[in-house]
Amino acid sequence: DGTELTAKPKRSFYAARDLYKYRHQYPNFKDLRYQNDLCNLRFYKNKIPFKPDGVYIEEVLNKWKGDYEKLEHNHTYIQWLFPLREQGLNFYAKELTTYEIEEFKKTKEAIRRFLLAYKMMLEFFGIKLIDKTGNVARAANWQERFQHLNESQHNYLRITRILKSLGELGYESFKSPLVKFILHEALVEDTLPNIKQSALEYFVYTIRDRRERRKLLRFAQQHYSPPEHFIWGPPRKHKSEANKGSKKPASPVAAHNSYLSKHKKPKELKNTASGSSAGKPGEERKAELAKKGQENEQGEGELSCDAVRQNSGEKNGDADSGQHSKAEEPPGSSPDRKEDASHSKRDAGNLSSDSGNHPGMAEEDACGAEDSSRNTAAELQEQLDEDTLSEGTTTKPKDELK
Repeated sequence: DGTELTAKPKRSFYAARDLYKYRHQYPNFKDLRYQNDLCNLRFYKNKIPFKPDGVYIEEVLNKWKGDYEKLEHNHTYIQWLFPLREQGLNFYAKELTTYEIEEFKKTKEAIRRFLLAYKMMLEFFGIKLIDKTGNVARAANWQERFQHLNESQHNYLRITRILKSLGELGYESFKSPLVKFILHEALVEDTLPNIKQSALEYFVYTIRDRRERRKLLRFAQQHYSPPEHFIWGPPRKHKSEANKGSKKPASPVAAHNSYLSKHKKPKELKNTASGSSAGKPGEERKAELAKKGQENEQGEGELSCDAVRQNSGEKNGDADSGQHSKAEEPPGSSPDRKEDASHSKRDAGNLSSDSGNHPGMAEEDACGAEDSSRNTAAELQEQLDEDTLSEGTTTKPKDELK
C-alpha cells in the first residue's frame, strides 16, 4: 500500500482528449436542436420536473439543500442541475445545445436557480461561495464534509461536471477560484489528500484560458510532494539535460512529436524546387524529401491508431474508464460513477466525431478512414504542447475520473 502511495503518477490519455474536446467547444459537434426541446431550460424555469424522479427544481433547491444523505445517494439529479453537451447514463437528461445555452444565459430566473444549485453543491462539499466573482472559502461544516469528500471519491466526478457546466452556462470565471481552493486544501493544508490527482488531471484542465491553467499548475508545482513526481508542468532543466544521455523509448505522444518535427521537411522541398537550375542532384533531393514526407505522414496516422489501441487495451482492463480505485469506492456510488464513466468511454476515441456511443465505435472513429486519426493525434499533441507537460505519458492512471 505504501508503494502505491509513493508511485509516480501518470498522465491520462483519455482525460487529455476529453478535456481538450470540452475546452475547444467540441470539434465537429452536431448540434441537433430538435432533439433537446430546451428541456434543461424548462427544468430550470420550474416548468418540468427532472426525470425519472419527477421532482421540480424549486423542490430540489428548497428541500434537498442540507439533506446530505439524499445528495450523496441520489445519482440522477446531477445531470439535470449541471447539464453538458455530453450524454450521460441517465438518458432522461438531455444534452445541452448551443442554442439552448444562449437562451439559458438570457433567462434570469434560470441563472438565479443555477447559482443556487451551485451554492447547494458547494455546501455539500464543505465550501461556501463568498462573493459574486466566484471566490470560495471553507464553510462552517468544512471538517465533517471534507472528511466525507476525501473518502467519497465518486464526488470528484461530480466536481468535474459542475466545473464544465459553469463554463458552458456563462460562469467560466468561477472555475479558477474553486480549483485553486481545492489545490490549496489538497497540497498545502493536506485536508483533501485524495483529491489531488483528480484536481490536476481533470479540474485544472476544464479551464479554457491557458494562462489561468498555467498559474494553477505553477501553484501546484510549488507545493507538490514529492516534487520530482510532479508531471503536469514544465520539466526542470537539470532533469532534461540528464535525460539527454539516456533516453527511454519514446511514448506514443512523444514519438508523435518527433514525427511532427520531421514532417517539417516538405518546407525544404519548396526551397529546392525554387532552385531548379541546380540540375539533376536537386531533382533527386526533391524526390527523396517527398518520399520522406509521405513516410512521415503515414507514420502519424499509424501512430495515432497505435496510441488509441494501446490505451483502449488499458481501458478494457478496467471496469470503467472513468473509475477511481474500486477499493476506495463507497457503497451506493456506482450509478453516479457509471454515468460519468460512460462519457469517458465514448470520448476516449471520439475527439473528431461526436456521434458514436460505443467504445468500439469510438476507437474505430479515431483510427479509421481518411485523416481523422492524424487529426486526433495532432490535436492531442497540440494540447500537450500548449500546457508544456513534462512527460508525454499516455497511460491511464488508476485514479481516473470524468
